[in-house]
Amino acid sequence: MIEPSFTDDDSEQESNNKNVTMLIYILLALGFVSGGLTAIAAVIINYIKRDDVRGSWLEGHFRWQINTFWFGLLWTIIALLTWIVLLGWFTGALVTIWLIYRIAKGAIYLNDNKGLTV
Repeated sequence: MIEPSFTDDDSEQESNNKNVTMLIYILLALGFVSGGLTAIAAVIINYIKRDDVRGSWLEGHFRWQINTFWFGLLWTIIALLTWIVLLGWFTGALVTIWLIYRIAKGAIYLNDNKGLTV
């Protein structure tokens, strides 16, 4: 059986992709204090760099991050629309907890070199 050979270029590319993935988690987290601007930057980077991680263990992290952004945006909009009837306070709190969980879990799994399935 032939073992796949990995060159230094492969490991350097994986290291670079892992660093980009962590940067995206950081930008998502900073979205809480930037009014969401860094989260928008994060999802743009996701879409630009998605082909670089296709087929690797980092691909699941990219799907996780993209889903976190879009579902977080959807539920944030719903929370804002229902804010006037006080249901938005509850929805907003749940969205915040959910976003923190998703960002923390993704970053921890990335740090442990574990893939994510969506």
